[in-house]
Amino acid sequence: MDTEAQHTERDPSSEPADGTQEEGSRSARRCGRSPMSLRAAALTGVACTVFVLLLSHFVVQPFQIPSSSMEPALQVGDRVLVNKLAYRFGSRPARGDVVVFDGRGSFVQEELTENPVSSVVREGLAVLGLAEPAETDFVKRVVGTGGDRVVCCDTEGRVEVNGVPVDERYLHPDGVPSEVAFDIVVPEGALWVMGDHRSASRDSRDHLGEPGGGMVPVDKVIGRADWIGWPMKRWSGLEATDAFAGVPEPGRVPGGAHG
Repeated sequence: MDTEAQHTERDPSSEPADGTQEEGSRSARRCGRSPMSLRAAALTGVACTVFVLLLSHFVVQPFQIPSSSMEPALQVGDRVLVNKLAYRFGSRPARGDVVVFDGRGSFVQEELTENPVSSVVREGLAVLGLAEPAETDFVKRVVGTGGDRVVCCDTEGRVEVNGVPVDERYLHPDGVPSEVAFDIVVPEGALWVMGDHRSASRDSRDHLGEPGGGMVPVDKVIGRADWIGWPMKRWSGLEATDAFAGVPEPGRVPGGAHG
């Protein structure tokens, strides 16, 4: 008699009552499914990563605040969420908007480069808001748009835009609107930008004597900073300002007819 066949075809009812073999079989079945589970987890992870990268590239990108130049609105280490759709459908940056922009050609040299390997790593972490932005990326507030005449300062030390003094209540309480005098007209398609903490900000004022005169091309704007996403205790939308509500459009005389 073929005893091996007998063992192979043994009735399950003859298995040990303590369930040892059954447990072993279950373990074997679980182990048999592990590669599939790991593969599914890996695919899910890849899909999530691709989704986050696409979201950051086209819609909303985290941006880590590296300095105190935008205090008190933005603190060092804040992660702001930059709305990359804000100016995609015909809208343009407006006075008072807090924008993130690529400063190459305006705030830094156009040919500024970094090590390719470190660039890839930094960009990957920056996309997730886990690293400081590139040295070529800046966050500032728009003070003047195309055609605006921006002057500092009037007899009370305020910045004027198109002849109207601006009450900049968002400024750092320990500072003044500007210790640097200037009188400029913003070219069409460009922006004049300044930090809210004026004494701690390198902005358009610091590039007056350079090519471009401190103006930021509108097409270099990455997006508008609309929300603070981290830390949790500061989770909020970035408060809009009405400081420029009384500023007339370029070419108008304040309180009068067209000039």
